[in-house]
Amino acid sequence: MHLPPPDPALSPRTGYTRAHWEAAADALLAAVEPYATEDKALYHLPGDRQSWSGRLSDGLEGYARTLLLAAFRRDGTALQRYADGLAAGVQGVWPRIEDRGQPLVEAASVALALRLTRPLLWDRLDDAVRQRAAAWLGDALTAEPWPCNWELFPVTVGGFLQEIGYEAEASRKAVDRGLERIEEWYVGGGWYTDGDSRKYDYYNGWAMHLYPVLHAWLAGDSRLLTVYGGRLETHLADYARLFGGDGAPMRQGRSLTYRFATTAPLWLGALTGHTPLAPGETRRLASGVLKYFLERDAVDERGLLTLGWHGPDATVLQGYSGPASPYWASKGFLGLLLPADHEVWTAAEEPGPVEREDAVTPVSAPNWLLQSTRSDGLVRLHNHGSDDVRYDPYYTRLAYSTMTAPTPSSSTVHDNSVIVGGDPSRTGIEPLGVGDGWAASRHTAGGGARVTSVVLAHGAVEVRAHLVTGAQPGTPVRVTGWAAPDGVRAELVPVLGLDASLSGTTGGTATGAALFVALARLTAEPEPAPLEETVSVRAAGADGILVRWSGGPELRVTLAEDAVGVGRFGAGAEGRPPRQG
Repeated sequence: MHLPPPDPALSPRTGYTRAHWEAAADALLAAVEPYATEDKALYHLPGDRQSWSGRLSDGLEGYARTLLLAAFRRDGTALQRYADGLAAGVQGVWPRIEDRGQPLVEAASVALALRLTRPLLWDRLDDAVRQRAAAWLGDALTAEPWPCNWELFPVTVGGFLQEIGYEAEASRKAVDRGLERIEEWYVGGGWYTDGDSRKYDYYNGWAMHLYPVLHAWLAGDSRLLTVYGGRLETHLADYARLFGGDGAPMRQGRSLTYRFATTAPLWLGALTGHTPLAPGETRRLASGVLKYFLERDAVDERGLLTLGWHGPDATVLQGYSGPASPYWASKGFLGLLLPADHEVWTAAEEPGPVEREDAVTPVSAPNWLLQSTRSDGLVRLHNHGSDDVRYDPYYTRLAYSTMTAPTPSSSTVHDNSVIVGGDPSRTGIEPLGVGDGWAASRHTAGGGARVTSVVLAHGAVEVRAHLVTGAQPGTPVRVTGWAAPDGVRAELVPVLGLDASLSGTTGGTATGAALFVALARLTAEPEPAPLEETVSVRAAGADGILVRWSGGPELRVTLAEDAVGVGRFGAGAEGRPPRQG
């Protein structure tokens, strides 16, 4: 991909400017053009992979997701191609929008693109084409979505149809119904769960915030924008901490092949004025992501986005991933809606959170602890609250980072796990609280055993403690740490209950209770201080430990099956009170 020369004066950290984003968008649009059908209604991208929705739906996905990119770019020539494709698509080429079908997802991209470019595309269509397009989209108003972020696809379609006066009452009801539905999943602190349970991932930013905020902004609804924009602003304070110094987003959650869609909420905050981030920080974070992926083979020799993370990588795909799925990354070009003279484009880049200081940040809603180190730009996410076993290993591991990938579930090696009786499973994750430098949870492990876990973090170092109960006496237990790539150092040192191979056994009591403690570290520093010089850990009874960070206070940590307490030694413990399991 040919990009302009870097601009170190305006963008001292990435070199990227608006011109780089425009060039990337133009190159991506040009690369997909040869794969459009003759009538321009479908884009069949090459490769032998097909999603579970089938080839026709995949072709619609190729059209819809790249149309969204053209809409953000506001390229009149490209939009004319998509206008021709729209006219053909709604004349019987595209599949109908039906309950819980993929065309409902793509209809939202089509509707949003038409709403954003109405004077350039929609208003120039023949009336007959507009009527057929509205009728095709109209099926989204009553189609049943899956109970998750899909509830916002009828909202997005309804917002556009309401604006053009098509089925105004039905459109309004679809909007109201979807917005009411997501209220059930707003948990406070700027966070939604993606449907029921505790599914925390990037869908918070590129769906749960994106669609309501854009709808409110486009509709000029100040009341809705205050509500949803306020939530977005709160979310971004946490979200900005999920990016490494090299631009890498946190490698956690599903749909990671959408790559720089992770920048969408950053741009959205700047677009609507609901962001805690300075303009230069917003662009630095977003451009860092774009640069990170473009420099790591996200685009192949044909200029097409690959199905993967860096290059092709089947481990980050799901059954719904088709050849054009990566073009959900188009959402990352939302920033091009901001004019060239907007301060987000004209301000000098400012450092992101990981570049400013070391930090250990509790995030209450998902019960995460974010641990970042300035020296190597590495961010670690300690997961003590997000749980979606359908997409293991991207939700169920104890920790994730911006420089590592979780080992596949099919692997014989499971990173960041407590393996009980040879079973590495971690299900039914229940948060037990987060606080200053710590996070805790409990989960069900192999054989129905229960594991109560707490992590304490300082700098790049972690103390990990696990209380195993409910297992047969003598059940083998093994703990694992980070799976580090070249250039990154991973350490895991046994402290209590573990031998040199990081293995132990449950106790001889009826409950099989046993405490296992290890020190861990993930760092890209070439010569870190020895672990034993950074922290000391000693036992405090059968269910607790005393932890003293180098130069810091001594902390007492107590673990029970249903609670964890953390506090200064000799003072009251901080944590959730015990509760029934």
